[in-house]
Amino acid sequence: MSYLKFDKYQLVNLEYSLPREILRTNKSGTYSCTTLTGCNTRKYHGLFVCQLDELDGNKHVLLSSLDTTVIQHGEEFNLGIHKYPGGFYEPKGHKYIRDFSIDIIPKTTYRVGGVILTMERLLIENKDQLIVRYTLENAHSKTTLRFRPFLAFRGAHDLSKENMYAQTRHGQSVNGTNHRLYEQYPDLHLQLSKSFDFIEIPDWYRDIEYTKEQERGYDFHEDLFVPGYFELPIEKGESVYFSCSLTEEEHPEDLESVFNNELQKRKKRDSFHSFISNASNQFLVKRKSSADLVAGYPWYDGVVSQTFNSLLGMLSNPTNATTVEKILDTQVHKLRNGLFPKYWGVGKYIYNTMDASLYFFVALQELERVTGDSSRLWRKYGKYMEEIIRSFIDGTDHNIKMHESGLISGGDSSVALTWMDAEVHGIPVTPRSGFAVEVNALWYNALKYTQCMAKLEGNTTLFRELEALAPKVKRSFRSLFWDEKRGYLADLATYDGVVDWSIRPNMLIAVSLENSPVTREVEKNVLSVVKKELLTPKGIRSLSPRDTRYKGDSKGTQEKRSVAMHQGNAHPWLIAPFIKSYLRIHKRGGISFCKSILNEFDKELEQHCVGSISEVYSGNPPYEPSGSISQAWSVNSLLYAEKEILEVEKQYEVASV
Repeated sequence: MSYLKFDKYQLVNLEYSLPREILRTNKSGTYSCTTLTGCNTRKYHGLFVCQLDELDGNKHVLLSSLDTTVIQHGEEFNLGIHKYPGGFYEPKGHKYIRDFSIDIIPKTTYRVGGVILTMERLLIENKDQLIVRYTLENAHSKTTLRFRPFLAFRGAHDLSKENMYAQTRHGQSVNGTNHRLYEQYPDLHLQLSKSFDFIEIPDWYRDIEYTKEQERGYDFHEDLFVPGYFELPIEKGESVYFSCSLTEEEHPEDLESVFNNELQKRKKRDSFHSFISNASNQFLVKRKSSADLVAGYPWYDGVVSQTFNSLLGMLSNPTNATTVEKILDTQVHKLRNGLFPKYWGVGKYIYNTMDASLYFFVALQELERVTGDSSRLWRKYGKYMEEIIRSFIDGTDHNIKMHESGLISGGDSSVALTWMDAEVHGIPVTPRSGFAVEVNALWYNALKYTQCMAKLEGNTTLFRELEALAPKVKRSFRSLFWDEKRGYLADLATYDGVVDWSIRPNMLIAVSLENSPVTREVEKNVLSVVKKELLTPKGIRSLSPRDTRYKGDSKGTQEKRSVAMHQGNAHPWLIAPFIKSYLRIHKRGGISFCKSILNEFDKELEQHCVGSISEVYSGNPPYEPSGSISQAWSVNSLLYAEKEILEVEKQYEVASV
């Protein structure tokens, strides 16, 4: 029995199946994404979407979809599905779907009369290639398959329109065709594992609609080019392999073995842990000598602070330590004036974040905890740790500097330097310029961790300097942010001394750190407030519902979504610091409650992105998913939380022996 499986009654119901999306990626930055039915509902959907370094480094939708038609006795049954204006779907291939499973790779089963046809999609791990396997499981008559490719050749953020510049003629590949709609693109090779007839009927399919883009307030109509179709016979029990690749032609006779060899590398997904572990691996991109994480699919590149947070979950599997180190190596080369860029991707890096530099220390702490190799890590990363600390003490970009109190401030009303960085018309929704609670807790953690490392490695000068500074920061932190009567930490203190007592999750980050500037009693109080005001079944709210600025709904225009992002939306990534602190306070008594939190996310595997966790959820019931369909720090937060629970369980198992 499959852990996640969808039957025909769910799949033929478009209200149920269209909101559920499937995503597969590989290490070269290529992805394949659509809905359970195969009907694309976003401009970001596509069967073959590649990161093209030779063009502009962005993601590009090359093959939007591949319509399959079953032909028997002269009758055609098109298994594809597209939406057109007026709520019109054509063809209506979803009505032939009998089930969908995702044990190892996505597998869709179609039934047309006596014909049972399965389709399985697989991305090759380290190259820009997709192979689709079609298997005729049953048939009582002569059967023919027809494949009609829908070509886009455009950036993932754009839409294709019929135009006179497209190069509509195709070339020949070995047992296939090659296409290049526009000169700047590489050749797209479409090849089959057996002989076929290609019927050239070039045409544009106009006004295909993407309902998710319509909901988001964007242009949602696209014209796609179809050069013709491939047609071939298939026997009962036979498998046919369709390959889509870039740059070089594949060997058709090898497609079966390549598919099967890649399939052997995939692990079976039969539990919550196996699904989120698999989802975590999908964010990793290895290109040349670098390694990095995509922040979320389908539209993000990298967000550095989210990368450092995601590494904690990746390290729940100690075998990932080498990969984590490669990611850190990639990032430290971008360090400038003690700051990491907010994003990685195409174009010039923008250094407008201050928490990313401090989360670097948190990632190193976890790496050291897993490897136990403090000396080597200090030799490798100690200079970067000291550079960040010196830059923050002396002052760096965006008014980031240490004050006489030892606390750190930064930013102004025009830029958001923390993770709460959503903007509307270029203006931060929550600028939080001044002294942010989590930034100063992260600052204290960085000082204490570096102090400890300096002592171990014999850097007496640095050790003594930080030994004097850290207690000062701790006293100042408590004086500025803690209020005994309120029983929680302030979120922010402005430059002119105004203290913001908004109930936000940033105080949770502050108390959860390995070296927190607060006492266990303060941590306990903060957890109580967070549990009461912010905890939901799908994450931690970004603002208390009792606040007049609270926006719990995550739907609507880009402006409405941006406002809600940090003014009420629930964030799954904050579950990790919550569970870590909760177990630290309640120990064995908190295990059952923490497990119940993860159980809620088990249900989520069947929702927005099948087998993964979304970026955010609405702050109000029924806590609907929003943002990117699969977000790295959401997924990895659950892995880290799962590991924390397991470690506490083991401690008490040992103690009871």
